Amino acid sequence: MIHPTRLYQGMVLAERYRIEGKLGSGGMSHVYLAHDLRLPGKKWAVKESVAQPSQYREVAAEAKMLTALSHPFLPRIVDFITEDPDGYTYMVMDYIEGETLEQKFKRQPAEVDAAFIMRCADQLCNVLEYLHQHEPPIVFRDMKPSNVMITSGMDMRLIDFGIARIFKPEEIQDTVKLGTIGFAAPEQYGSGQTDHRSDLYGLGALILYLATGGHYSEWMPGIESFIRNDIPRAMIPVIRKLLHHQPAERYQSAADTRQALGQVVNEHFNRMDRRSGALVGGWNKITQVIAVMGATSGTGTTHTAVAIAHYLARSQQKVALVEMNDHPGAFARIQQVAVNGMAEQQMLLEERKFTLEGVDYWRESARAEVVGLLGGSYRFIILDLGRYQQNARLEEFLRADIPVVVGSGAEWRYQDVLKMAADLHRYPQDKWYYYLPLSPGDAVERLKHELHTEQVYSIPWHPDPFDNQPATAAVLKKLFGEELSSSVRKRKLWFNLR
Repeated sequence: MIHPTRLYQGMVLAERYRIEGKLGSGGMSHVYLAHDLRLPGKKWAVKESVAQPSQYREVAAEAKMLTALSHPFLPRIVDFITEDPDGYTYMVMDYIEGETLEQKFKRQPAEVDAAFIMRCADQLCNVLEYLHQHEPPIVFRDMKPSNVMITSGMDMRLIDFGIARIFKPEEIQDTVKLGTIGFAAPEQYGSGQTDHRSDLYGLGALILYLATGGHYSEWMPGIESFIRNDIPRAMIPVIRKLLHHQPAERYQSAADTRQALGQVVNEHFNRMDRRSGALVGGWNKITQVIAVMGATSGTGTTHTAVAIAHYLARSQQKVALVEMNDHPGAFARIQQVAVNGMAEQQMLLEERKFTLEGVDYWRESARAEVVGLLGGSYRFIILDLGRYQQNARLEEFLRADIPVVVGSGAEWRYQDVLKMAADLHRYPQDKWYYYLPLSPGDAVERLKHELHTEQVYSIPWHPDPFDNQPATAAVLKKLFGEELSSSVRKRKLWFNLR
């Protein structure tokens, strides 16, 4: 039950956190917005709970558990205050500017469309996979719309670990039965111990709830007719499998679930391509996808993707640059350097989308998010895919309207480009472009001969990819056309990243 709060507007908690107002209340806690007096401009969320003798261990366990977690779709806990004789405890965590999924669904139901639902499902699978692979595994147990925050960049954050538990293999069933009716798995009501598959049931309930306009969260005969028409039909068996009463009949991991969702997105995307003629190519398409992949590591893939994005943006094009490689971090560094002041940097880094000189950067993105961007107003979407590997990112490269291979400019490494082309010989390569930074002319000519293409280019010295460099622009014009000529704009941002 809700307890009387000790906090009020204007008071200072622990000589550091000035309370600004209440954000909300739940069954066992109040949450307040607070300003940090030591870090001016920084906001935190303060969760107030009462730890009765029988509850204190659970509250302290929640704080300890969250402190050990680090994931972009989870809030960070930065302080835990317990010095109160009446058992009041205060957990200080990231303040997430935005609204809960429940609030958004009630306020803007039209925006919770198929693309949004798929994005939500993909991101929640991502964070559940992280929690379930934790040692020991963590079971969230309360997957519902009010426990999912949506940032201004349309990213999900899983909040309120009040009933989460650490999985104990030796236990037959849970000691305490907790969960939200309609979203909790059957085993949460006493039929067994909850495990990671309980969270997958909750995910299925959440997806069904969104897909039926908020009317249903449990599977029943005939439910298919209530699922909105823009949801891919291949999604229905995925939801059904998640919502089986028997855990053994569900997907057995968040990774398996995410893979199944990815297949649905791919099939839906292929059908969209065939209907729109996207696979035929041509410059009359609304959105062009440019995929940049390095033949090997250390070729400057991100550098090249940034240069292409800013070249196109200078031509008054609406451009998105999407980070999809296995080792993200470069975009976060660009984001830090682009914003002055530590407080502003911290607030900005909480969002994965930021804009720099007309380019919308999307950090650490998944394919479902790219599908959502395709339905927007971008003229170009550039994918930074990192280095070549036989994995899911290869499909994005092969599907792109303009695939760009970045190879090393060193002659002794141009065999890496040939090996990549040979590995993928069964796929059409006529639309591939090869960029070789600082490569000598004779190496370019040899590669043209061996690859049987004229689309091999040497990229000149271009230390600042944000800047307009005439020699590089001349090469890019061969790819994108003379109509994208632009004025010169100087910015020495790249040097600050070193």
